[in-house]
Amino acid sequence: MSRRRQIYEGKAKILYEGPEPGTIIQYFKDDATAFNAQKKGMISGKGVINNRVSEHIFTLLAGIGVPTHFIRRLNMREQLVKQVEIIPIEVVVRNVAAGSLSKRLGIEEGTQLPRTIIEYYYKDDALGDPMVADEHIACFGWATQEEMRDIADMAIRVNDFMSGLFAAINIRLVDFKLEFGRIWENDYARVLLADEISPDGCRLWDMITNEKLDKDRFRQDLGGEVEAYQEIARRLGLLPVDADTAVLDLESHRKNRGLQ
Repeated sequence: MSRRRQIYEGKAKILYEGPEPGTIIQYFKDDATAFNAQKKGMISGKGVINNRVSEHIFTLLAGIGVPTHFIRRLNMREQLVKQVEIIPIEVVVRNVAAGSLSKRLGIEEGTQLPRTIIEYYYKDDALGDPMVADEHIACFGWATQEEMRDIADMAIRVNDFMSGLFAAINIRLVDFKLEFGRIWENDYARVLLADEISPDGCRLWDMITNEKLDKDRFRQDLGGEVEAYQEIARRLGLLPVDADTAVLDLESHRKNRGLQ
């Protein structure tokens, strides 16, 4: 059996050459990073859960007409996707003040925003992924104005759908990150939703307790990362309700930090 060719390794995934031209295999790792990889660690089983959650959400989004790169899940940690030319812009959709928005503008974390905000960040680890405006994107040719209109429209549509999806399982969608890519059809480029949607790139809070069920538990040394990721998968119906590994118990982590 020939060894498959690795194309790229990022913070959370490894990309391999796919079985057919124009395809890529996405492998989800357990590695966890924060603060532009200044903090590193591991969340056991994270890659398996992120693979399942991302498959689930991308499949649902395709069902409402959002074009995505997702083709199918291959196994517990891998999925087959279309090879796209990644647009070097991270799109952050915010519904509630948290993270860098709270720090930059001095808004108390948890404040409901009067309207949804879309922010753009230039994908460059060496620069710390700086926030940019539409003018920067147009000036440096990272995306055309038509592509940015499509991206903004899709971001709002994804937000509307995901807000309802998570609200139905008592989870507040605080904010999330999206990435997009273009696929060429002759001389015409079409924009697709790419990368992943998982607890790694979303802030997800329990609506009743305000418990954080995402990577902020790792960023802020709250503990219980494994349980939180499993709880997201359990509520989405991707883990058995009665599975021992799906029990959410963050009480001990709060006690260890002297919060109760």
